[in-house]
Amino acid sequence: MAVFGQAVGLKTHIWKNNTRSVILLAGFPVLLVGLLFGSQVLMMGFGLLSNSGGDLGQDLALAASMLGWTVPTALVVAGVWFVIAYFGNQVMIDAMTGARKVERRVEPELYNLLENLAISRGLRTPTLRIIESPSLNAYASGLHEGNYSVTVTRGLMQTLSRDEMECVLAHELTHVINKDVRTMVIASIFAGIISVVAELVFRSLFYMRGGRSRDNKNAMPLILIGLAVGVIGFGLATIIRMTLSRTREYVADAGAVELTKNPDAMISALRKVSGQSKIEAPDELRGLFLDNTADKADFAGLFATHPPIEKRIAALVKFAGGRDGGPWGQTGTAVPTT
Repeated sequence: MAVFGQAVGLKTHIWKNNTRSVILLAGFPVLLVGLLFGSQVLMMGFGLLSNSGGDLGQDLALAASMLGWTVPTALVVAGVWFVIAYFGNQVMIDAMTGARKVERRVEPELYNLLENLAISRGLRTPTLRIIESPSLNAYASGLHEGNYSVTVTRGLMQTLSRDEMECVLAHELTHVINKDVRTMVIASIFAGIISVVAELVFRSLFYMRGGRSRDNKNAMPLILIGLAVGVIGFGLATIIRMTLSRTREYVADAGAVELTKNPDAMISALRKVSGQSKIEAPDELRGLFLDNTADKADFAGLFATHPPIEKRIAALVKFAGGRDGGPWGQTGTAVPTT
C-alpha cells in the first residue's frame, strides 16, 4: 500500500502548514489595527468623532494619528479577552456545542480506542466528550498538553463501524499531534475579537446620532472609505480563518491513515459523514469540525471552512491506496453505546 505521507512528503506538508499558520495568525493584529482605522474614519464621517475641518487628506491623517492611543487601548482589551478565552475556551466551546465530558466507565470501547491511539504516539489521552446529537461530526479542541479534548456526536457513534470510528478519532488526534488544533482555537479567538469590534462599531452607528456629520463636507467620502476598509478587513479575517482550516484537513486525513493503516475505513467514514454533519454552532467554531455541512459553493471557495469531501476522498485514493466503496462505503457494526 502506498503511504500518503511518502507520496506528498507529510513532514514537509506539516512544516509548510505550520509556517503558513504562523504567518496568517500574525496578520490578525495587523487586521485589528486596520479595522480600528476604518472604524475611526467611519465614525468621523457620521460625526461621532471630531474631524479636522480641512480636506479629506487631513481627516485621514487625523484618523491615523488617533491610532496612537486607540491601538494600545484595543490591544489591552484584546489581551484581556484573549486571557479569558485562553483559560475558558473549553467551557465556551462546550456551552456553544452542548458537549459533555464522559469517563471510561460510561463509554469504555470508545475511550479505549482513543487511549490506544494516544499511547501509540506516546501522548497523554485527551479528554473524551460527546454531543447528544444525531448529526455525524467530531472535533478536537484545547491549547496545551493536559487540556486537549476529542469530541464526537452520538450520531457518529451509532453510525460508524469500529474501524471507521478509530479513523475519525485518529484524524482528530492528528490535529492534536500537529498542534494545529491550538492554531485553530487561537484563530477562532482572534476572529471573535474582530467580530466583536465590528459589531460594536456598527451597532453604535445605528443607535447613536452624530451632530457634526451635516457640517462635514467630507462626511460621505469618509463613510465610504471606512466601510470599504471595514469590509475588506473583516473579509480578510474570515478568509484567513477558513484557509487555516482547509489546509489542515488533508494532513489530518493522512495522519489518520498513518495511525490506523486503514485508508478504506477513513474513506467510508467520510462517505457516511458527508451531508450528515450539521451542528448548530458559531461560524468561528465550525472550522474545528471534521466536516462542515454549512459550507456552500462560493467565489473560488474562499469562504469554505473545509475542502469538499470528494476531494479528500480522492486524495486518499490517489496517495494512500484507499478504495472508495461508494456513497455508504464499508459496512460494519457501530461502536456500542450505552
